[in-house]
Amino acid sequence: MDANTYSLKQILTQERRFVVPTFQRDYEWTLEGQWELLFDDLEAVADRLFEARGYAEMAGRSSSRADWQVTPHFLGAVVLDQLPAPAGGLDLRAIIDGQQRLTTLQLLLRGILDVLMKKESSRAPQVRRLLQNPSDIITADHERYKLWPRRKDREMWPTVMSDEVTPAAGHGYLEARTYFAERARTAMSGANGEDRTDAVVDALLDLFKLVVIDLEDNDDAQVIFEVLNGRQTPLSATDLVKNLLFLRAELQDEKQLDDLYDRFWSPFDDDWWKTRKGRGHAARGRRDILLSSWLTAVSADEANIGHLYSEVRHYLDSADRKTPDVLAELNVYGAAYRDVYSETGCGARRLRQAYQRFDRLELLTVTPLLIWLRAVSPERLAERDHELAVLALESWTVRRMITGANTRTYGKAFLEVLKAAKVAASNPEKSIAHAIVTALKAAPGGLGWPEDSELEDTFVNRPFYGVLTQERIRMLLGAIDERMQRDDPRTEPAMFDYDRLQIEHVMPQSWRDHWALDLPNEDLRLLAAQQREQLVHRMGNLTLVTSDFNQDVSNLAWEVKRNALSAHAKLQISAGFTRIETWDDTTIEERARILARFAALVWPSADHLIEELRL
Repeated sequence: MDANTYSLKQILTQERRFVVPTFQRDYEWTLEGQWELLFDDLEAVADRLFEARGYAEMAGRSSSRADWQVTPHFLGAVVLDQLPAPAGGLDLRAIIDGQQRLTTLQLLLRGILDVLMKKESSRAPQVRRLLQNPSDIITADHERYKLWPRRKDREMWPTVMSDEVTPAAGHGYLEARTYFAERARTAMSGANGEDRTDAVVDALLDLFKLVVIDLEDNDDAQVIFEVLNGRQTPLSATDLVKNLLFLRAELQDEKQLDDLYDRFWSPFDDDWWKTRKGRGHAARGRRDILLSSWLTAVSADEANIGHLYSEVRHYLDSADRKTPDVLAELNVYGAAYRDVYSETGCGARRLRQAYQRFDRLELLTVTPLLIWLRAVSPERLAERDHELAVLALESWTVRRMITGANTRTYGKAFLEVLKAAKVAASNPEKSIAHAIVTALKAAPGGLGWPEDSELEDTFVNRPFYGVLTQERIRMLLGAIDERMQRDDPRTEPAMFDYDRLQIEHVMPQSWRDHWALDLPNEDLRLLAAQQREQLVHRMGNLTLVTSDFNQDVSNLAWEVKRNALSAHAKLQISAGFTRIETWDDTTIEERARILARFAALVWPSADHLIEELRL
C-alpha cells in the first residue's frame, strides 16, 4: 500500500483519469450535509492565507514563507486501485473509496472556474487543468475529464463540466456547481472590496490536502476500507467485487452492462442475501459467503472470507475470464446456494434434510462443495448420485460430531474432496458421487470416517448432554426416531417438528433424591454413584418429549414414568419403554446400542454407500 498526502493540485494535474465503478451508490452529498461545510472550510483557509500574505507584505517578508506557515486543511483519504491502461495512454485509477469526496471537489472546481471565466482571470487555465486532461493525449472525447462518474451519470457529466451556464434545477451535480460558484463569487470579493481571488484559488489548490492510498498487488481494499470507515458499519466485500467486475467489463468494451446486471446480478439485491450468518465477529452476509464459496469452488483453493476483494482480484487477473462468463457463473452458484440454504430447500426429501442439518451445524466450510454439486448439470450428475454424494458428506460430518472428532482443518479436508470430485467430473467415465465417497473414506487431511463400532462405543460410554448442544442432541434423536418409524411397518406414520421437542432424561438428573441407590456397602454406593453421574447424560438415557408431557412425573418411580413416556406421543424412541421392567445401568447401555444401530442407518458408513453406488 502506497499512502501519501498530496495537495489537490498535485493529485489532479497529473495526466490521469479517476473512474467511478459503474454500480457504486448514488451521489449523496448535499448542501446541508457537506457542500456548505466544505466551502466554509475553504473560506476559512483562504482568509488565513490572505491575512498571512498581508502581514508578510507589511513586514517586507517573502510571501512564500507566509504561505508555508498557513495550516493546511485535510479532507480525509481516498483509496485508488490501479487499472490496466494502454502504453502511452492516460493512467487509470478506480475510486474504491472516496467517490463522493472527489466528485464534490470536481464540482467545487467547476464552480470556481465559472467565476474565474466571468472575471477573465488569468488563473482560469490553471483550474481547468484540474478538471480536464490535455487534448493532445486523449483518444476519445470522454477521456478529457479527470473524473468519470458511474455509468448512470455519464450522460450528464459533460453537461455539468461544460463552460455553458446550465440552470441548476434537476440534478444534484448542477445544483452543487451553482452553489459553489455563488459562494466563490462572494469569497473572492472581500468585505472591503479587496480582491481575494488568488487566496481562494491557492487555498483550494495548495492547502486542501488528501491522503491518497494507492493499492498495490498485495493490498486488500476490504481491510483498508474497514479501517477507514470504522467497524460500526460492516463492509460488504461483495459490493467491492461487484464494482470491480462491472468496471472491468466496461474497460474491456463489453457492452450492455445494464443487461448483464439485470440478468445476472440483480437477484443478489434481494433482502434475503443481506442476512448475516454465523456468530459474533465471524458473522458474514450471505452474499459474502456465496462469493467465497464460489471462489473456492472454481479456483480449487480455500478462499479467505476476510480478504475476498483481494483474492477475487488476483483470480480474475490470473484466470483470463470474461466478465459476462464470471457473472453468469456467479448467478448459477447463487441459485444453487438458495437451493441449499433457503427455508423451503430444494430437491428430494433426503437432500432437504441434509441441507437443513448442515445449516443447523453452521458448517460453512462444506458450502463450496454443496453448491458446486448443485451447479453440476443433472445430465452429468443424476439425482440419485447427487443425493448419495450429499449423504456421504453429511454422514462423515455427523459421525465425526458424534464421536467428538477434531474439526479444525475441515476447510482443507473438504477442499481435497472437492478436487477429487472435479477430477471425476472432467471424465465422463467417472462417478462424481463415488469420487466423493472414496475421498472421504481415504481420510482427507487425516480426518477419518468413524466406523459403526466407534458410533456404538460413543453412544454407550460417553456423555452427550452437556457436551453437545441441545439443538444437536435433538437433531440426532429426531433423525433416529424418524428412521425407527420408517422401519417399523406396524407404526402409523407421525409427523413431528423435532426442533420443538424437549430433551428428557429418562433417569432424572436429580436421581440422588428420587432414584437413590440401594446398596449396603458405602464403598460400593460411592463407586456406583460416580458411574451413574456419567451414565445419566449418555445417549441411552435421553429421549424426546413434546410440550404436552406431564413434567410432574419426571422424577417419579420408573413404573409411573415409563407409562407416561410411552403414552404421551407417537415417538418410536420412547415406544419400547413399556416392556422394560427396570431402568438401570444395564438397560441404559442396551438402549444406547439400539440407538447407535439406527444412527448408523441414518448416517451410513463409507462401505455401505460404496455398495449402494454399485447397485
